Amino acid sequence: MEQTLAIVKPDGVARKLIGEVIKRIEANDLNICAVKLIHMTKSQAQGFYAVHKERPFFNDLTDFMSSGPALVMILKGENAIAKWREMMGATNYKEAAQGTIRCEFATDIEKNVVHGSDAPETAAFETSYFFNAFERTAE
Repeated sequence: MEQTLAIVKPDGVARKLIGEVIKRIEANDLNICAVKLIHMTKSQAQGFYAVHKERPFFNDLTDFMSSGPALVMILKGENAIAKWREMMGATNYKEAAQGTIRCEFATDIEKNVVHGSDAPETAAFETSYFFNAFERTAE
């Protein structure tokens, strides 16, 4: 069993897509083993996205991610990382496959509704960024 971080970004929360995202998670045999609604500060968003610090979109991304509440979740299941990434669709919603969350709900490349870890090492960092050890083992 594998764990991954999933985020319903501020645009998804504002557009009341939390229920739709959770419905899809549950329909695809992923279990939500931790969840919380947060509102990151700019500094917290910068820490979370530090890997992108040198990229030209870093400031806009961290402004956006600190612009409103986001729902953070730990998903658990077989091949959870790959399964969640497939459900999300390509980062650029114009390239996302039909039926994916981003294809159906994203409004631009930044406001693409959801985030997911891309590898086991990333998932370990990202889940521990938002959830303490006790919360990460909840089911």
